[in-house]
Amino acid sequence: MLSRVANSLYWMSRYIERAENIARLLDVNLQLMLDFVSLDDQQLKEHWLPILRSAGDEEQFFKHYDTPNSANVTEFMTFNAENPNSVLSCIFAARENARQIRDQISSEMFETLNEAYLFLKSKNARQVWDTGAHEFYEQIKRFSHLFQGLTDATFSRAEGYEFIQFGKYLERGDKTSRILDIKYHILLPSVFDVGGAVDAAQWQALLRSASAMEAYRRFHPSDVSPSKVAEFLVLSDAFPRSIRFCVNRVDHYHHLLAETHPDEYYSSDGEQFGKLVADLKALTIKDILSTGLHEFLLRVQSDLDKIDDFIYQTFMYHPPTDIEAEIRLHQQEMQQQQNAA
Repeated sequence: MLSRVANSLYWMSRYIERAENIARLLDVNLQLMLDFVSLDDQQLKEHWLPILRSAGDEEQFFKHYDTPNSANVTEFMTFNAENPNSVLSCIFAARENARQIRDQISSEMFETLNEAYLFLKSKNARQVWDTGAHEFYEQIKRFSHLFQGLTDATFSRAEGYEFIQFGKYLERGDKTSRILDIKYHILLPSVFDVGGAVDAAQWQALLRSASAMEAYRRFHPSDVSPSKVAEFLVLSDAFPRSIRFCVNRVDHYHHLLAETHPDEYYSSDGEQFGKLVADLKALTIKDILSTGLHEFLLRVQSDLDKIDDFIYQTFMYHPPTDIEAEIRLHQQEMQQQQNAA
């Protein structure tokens, strides 16, 4: 497979997954605001700033807006074309990557991304947004779910599929860690000391942002506690948005792409990622909380970045062609042929 094709498949998958996760995050936090309508400017700032930080967009945000309130943050993370992580930018980028490899994917996959692109480009997107942000974000999630379902139903199980799945689960695992880390920023010093109606509502919102409320309730029907929520979103081996599940999938597709056996890694970064896989199987939530939830989540993000860089450098990076060097080499070959004749 050509490196450019692999690269486009990978980023197409990552961008559509990123758009869905941002839509989830903004939708849930807007709904959460309805429960706390009396927040002052400082409280609003404390609520929205961690969300900007989780996406790495805080510096870019303050180039365009002065105050991180509900209207400004949602506008910036949904429609701002200068924000590369906005829903609009992610859908446009996913569609552009799909366009470049249109002959490599099914027509149904491309049509779904194109429909999402045309929806966001039209006035109808703003009309849906003005009518109700919830319905707008639900539409973005539906586009993502449809695309992923069509990928599973229409894309051949070959190397290209492995790049798509690698990108999807890497992006999903990273975003779950960042969503969970948002809650860390508004916790009291000890995760076991928090409580009250506001805190409970925030932890429930966290579960809803990962569509995990119903799945969580099957394991813990009686209460929503910080340690149990963290355990479910970090260590569940059955829930498809948990960090452990996503990291295991990333590891699986990493081995398929690198053609290595399980537990076999070719680089120091790979070995470090392998240790993360092993730790997620062995650690308990008490182990993680005792050393620091925030620190552990930063480690997850760092190790995912490193295994992503390994796959990119190995399979997707194509160094730019030095035209002058190519011409000189061609001239030398021609000269050698003439001398031989």
